[in-house]
Amino acid sequence: MEERPGRFLGVDPGAVRVGLALSDDDARVALPFDTVKREKNDKAAARQVRSVLEAAEVPCAALAGVVVGLPLRLDGSEGEAARRVRRFAEALELTLGVPLHFVDERLSTVAVERTLRTLNVPRAEQRRVVDQAAAALLLQAFLDARGQETWPEADSDEAVAEGPSPGDEPAPAGPRGRERRAGARPRRKRR
Repeated sequence: MEERPGRFLGVDPGAVRVGLALSDDDARVALPFDTVKREKNDKAAARQVRSVLEAAEVPCAALAGVVVGLPLRLDGSEGEAARRVRRFAEALELTLGVPLHFVDERLSTVAVERTLRTLNVPRAEQRRVVDQAAAALLLQAFLDARGQETWPEADSDEAVAEGPSPGDEPAPAGPRGRERRAGARPRRKRR
C-alpha cells in the first residue's frame, strides 16, 4: 500500500486519559498536542479524538496515519491491555478514516515521567502533560524508524562518505598491534 502524504497523529491510549501528539507537515518531528479524558466506550473515545482534531482545525483527511502505542508485556507478547488498545485503535481507524500503525510503548510513560522529574517539572504540570509527551515519544520513534528507510543507499551519489577514503594508509601500529593516532607520541613505560 502506498503511503499517504501528510502529518501523523500519535496516540498513547490509557484507561483514564489519551495522550495525543502530531507530527510537523513534513512528518519528521513529533510534538505533544493534547490530552483528553478517556471515554469508556471505544467509539465515543474515537469520536472525542476526532472532535479535538477538528477543534484544532486538523482535518482527518490530511493525516497520513495514526500511530498507536501498543502496551506489550515485557516479554513482547500481547495481554489484555494490548487487546483493549487494539479495539480502541480499530474504532479510531473507522472514525478517522486513516491507516493505523502500532509501536511498542513498553515503559514509554515511565521514561517520560523520569525525564519530567529530572527537569524539575512540578507534579501538577507532569500529570497534565505526561500522556501527550508519551504520545510524542512514541510518534517520534515511529518517524525516526520510518526516516531510516528513506536514507540514501551507501553506493548512491547522495550518500555522504565518512572515514578514510579507499587507498588511505592506516595509522602505524603501536605496541600490542593497536593503531596509534596520527602524530601521537609513543607512551613511556612506567618504572
